[in-house]
Amino acid sequence: MKNEAKIKLFLIDDDAVFLKLLAIEFLQHADFDVETYPTGELCLKHLPNAPDVIILDYHLDGIVKNAMNGIETLDKIKAYNPDIPVIMLSSQDKIDVAVNCMHHRAFDYVVKSETAFMRLQKIITTIFRYKKMEKELNWYMERM
Repeated sequence: MKNEAKIKLFLIDDDAVFLKLLAIEFLQHADFDVETYPTGELCLKHLPNAPDVIILDYHLDGIVKNAMNGIETLDKIKAYNPDIPVIMLSSQDKIDVAVNCMHHRAFDYVVKSETAFMRLQKIITTIFRYKKMEKELNWYMERM
């Protein structure tokens, strides 16, 4: 039986060590149901599992040479369901990369660093604050 209180989190990264470390961090520090995938293709195949949030690596060609990159995967996620918040993650600390991700409707962009996990936690908290405010606003508007 699924625990409704858990946030379903998809983590997609072709760096197996980083992916495992990130999954462990989320499982230890919060009530998440975590699914990990090494490619965008596998993530897309599992979108019917209804993730609440997706953390997606910008480069995804480390395992499968012709694999979709993060932007292509992001576009397909948004085509499937534009309401799924996607946080892009990359080792690149370049503003043009971050801007490109935002143009493709990423919720945010985080540089892989020693503070990445804390930033990701704060962003996910922000996402759920927005969702709660939207629900409250919709409830209020329905009663007007």
